[in-house]
Amino acid sequence: MRHLRLVAAVVDTGSVTAAARVLHLSQPALSHQLRDVEERLGAELFQRQGRRMVLTGAGQRVLDAARKVVAEVESAEAEVSRLAQSTHGLLRLATECYTAYHWLPSVLRRFSAKHAGVEVRIAVDATRRPVEALLSGALDLGIVSEPVRHRRLAGAPLFEDELVAVMAPDHPLAKRSVLHAEDFAREHVLLYSIPLTQSTLFQQVLVPAGVTPSRVSHVELTEAMVELTKAGLGVALLARWAVAPELARGTLAAVRVTRRGLRRHWHAAWPRTVRPPPYLTAFVELLAKAGPPGR
Repeated sequence: MRHLRLVAAVVDTGSVTAAARVLHLSQPALSHQLRDVEERLGAELFQRQGRRMVLTGAGQRVLDAARKVVAEVESAEAEVSRLAQSTHGLLRLATECYTAYHWLPSVLRRFSAKHAGVEVRIAVDATRRPVEALLSGALDLGIVSEPVRHRRLAGAPLFEDELVAVMAPDHPLAKRSVLHAEDFAREHVLLYSIPLTQSTLFQQVLVPAGVTPSRVSHVELTEAMVELTKAGLGVALLARWAVAPELARGTLAAVRVTRRGLRRHWHAAWPRTVRPPPYLTAFVELLAKAGPPGR
């Protein structure tokens, strides 16, 4: 690009001295760069006729390319700069937990009120792999339950919540103040459709204690898991805010797991760029302020 601009400037101004002023270079520096490009191409681009610089055939070909390429690059730079400042755009996002989609709509309403020109597209298919989707370019923003440490991704802390054991109010464990690993040994545990290696209950509580529940069932939807626990058919691990209405009505009971509790620290992650779109930054700030209901 530097060489192309140099050739165009010499032609437009008619001399090396004038071109140097336009490009904010000294005349010796410009002359050196011109010799450099001619040596690189193995051809003279100009014939020196006194103070005049006359294009050769090779020089004309380079000038033709310079007119097209420099104009295209400058147009692209202007367009990217405009988009970076624009209030219009597309924000593709996903969270790594299905329950998070229950509180996202309230955040989206507040965001849309200020950024009506931004289309927010929720990529449910990326729910179980938001980091991979970010790295592949399929997502613009991921909401994850632990810090993302990857050189190609940037991130920011959002909020935290607590996972609790949820069960029917008349369940034998419902009156307990805290549950430990051994309390799950005789229980039917309901989990989302994920490998046990990704289960917080198993990896942080049961596996370290060497405890295996009597039965484990995988359930895809939060609503189904809630109804099964309300019917006394199992014990589930859910975010406290996700079952807050049922807890208030007394149709479910929630008990802390371990004395310290199982807390998740949510973070936003996005592809690392020189400057992310302003609307992405605004969405992250809104997430941090709002968070899930009842947190």
